[in-house]
Amino acid sequence: MKDSGTKLIFIYNADSGLISMVKDFFHKLFKPETYGCNLCAIIFGNFRMKKEFRGFINEDLEYKSEFLHRDEFIKQYPDINATFPSVFIKNGTKLKILISTDDIYALKTQKQLINLTKTRVEEILG
Repeated sequence: MKDSGTKLIFIYNADSGLISMVKDFFHKLFKPETYGCNLCAIIFGNFRMKKEFRGFINEDLEYKSEFLHRDEFIKQYPDINATFPSVFIKNGTKLKILISTDDIYALKTQKQLINLTKTRVEEILG
């Protein structure tokens, strides 16, 4: 992993906390077609991050990554106008959108998310 000060920030369209987590769990279980976070749906099973995506983050991705809930992102970056879910790339103190909400909702699989992430990182960082 490169220690360049660059990191990817994945932001869920869900809030942090136990009540939100329980609510989201049951929503994904009983009405997955109406669940509001396609990023969560793609990378998580019922209890943890799916193996393929976890391997990508931990072994293949050359940059650090951070996963934030929407309320955590807003608290850390109050001046950033963002929609959720989304993925940002942070280089030093600069934040830039890497994958938009529309892009995430167009995805269906972990592989598509992995490939899009790799492509966008390559486009931005070379």
